Amino acid sequence: MAENIIVDDMDDGQRLDRWLKKKFPDLGFAQTQKLLRTGQVRVDGKRSKGDTRLVSGQSVRVPPQVAQPTGQKKKRLSPRAIEYIRSMVIYEDEHLIALNKPAGIAVQGGSKITHHIDGMLDGLAVDGHKPHLVHRLDKETSGVLLLARTPKAAKKMGDLFKGREIRKYYWAITVPSPTIHHGKISSAVAKVAGRGGERMMAVDDDSGKGAVTYYSVMEDLNGKVAWVVFWPRTGRMHQIRVHAAQINCPLMGDYKYGPDQSFLEENPALPDTLHLHARRVIFRHPFAGMRVDITAPLDEEMQETFDFFHFDANNDTDPFEELEK
Repeated sequence: MAENIIVDDMDDGQRLDRWLKKKFPDLGFAQTQKLLRTGQVRVDGKRSKGDTRLVSGQSVRVPPQVAQPTGQKKKRLSPRAIEYIRSMVIYEDEHLIALNKPAGIAVQGGSKITHHIDGMLDGLAVDGHKPHLVHRLDKETSGVLLLARTPKAAKKMGDLFKGREIRKYYWAITVPSPTIHHGKISSAVAKVAGRGGERMMAVDDDSGKGAVTYYSVMEDLNGKVAWVVFWPRTGRMHQIRVHAAQINCPLMGDYKYGPDQSFLEENPALPDTLHLHARRVIFRHPFAGMRVDITAPLDEEMQETFDFFHFDANNDTDPFEELEK
């Protein structure tokens, strides 16, 4: 027989279709849409669409073929994976979590990607509710990655990102140094086919989407190499990497947008990786209202490079403090 499930506080604000997928992992997309379209799934006795936002305390009726367990158990995370994801936590409260994501691990799965952050979030679950991704970082980029504990928190954080009310500062090493030490890069970027048909971004003021990045050089070694802080005001794919290459100072280790990495060949002691780290995130807490300022320590390879050039990794001066918020 049909089952009525009460929406708990952790699912307040969750979309109905995503709630169904969460509660019944074996339920496919087509089957979900058919159940909703034919009224077999109801919220407080009423027909509802997939994008309906659930409210704590509501009753969701599901038909017997969905309510009955299939006997297929969800694969559990290994203790090692749980320890690994928990070791990344650098901030948490009842609504939000911040991780210091290592370089080299993807945020989400995809073609040939089976090991990723999203696949380990059960290791941070509370009462069976795993956190939600709020934004993304490239696989090669390390640093602050924000998570929301509930759908309501995810929506509020999403609104902050859309309203550009979150400051994200990235530390990078560029080769060579920018000729102008403080500036603003404003140009549209679009997806294009790169070498071998790989997907990449490029400056395209005709068909691209607007992108704005502020930057400031923290330390410059004779124009050859620099430690630069970037503040992307928009969130386009690979934005910092494209804009850095546009002003002729590509990131060290970025073979996609700065293919000439002879500097690394001349200095074999340096880590041959992309030198881009999401160092700091600043925002107003969507529930408590206080200012949240989260800093992610450098990973081992980025720290090696800072030590090699004697850059001061303890210098967290905000070079954009006076700019518009």
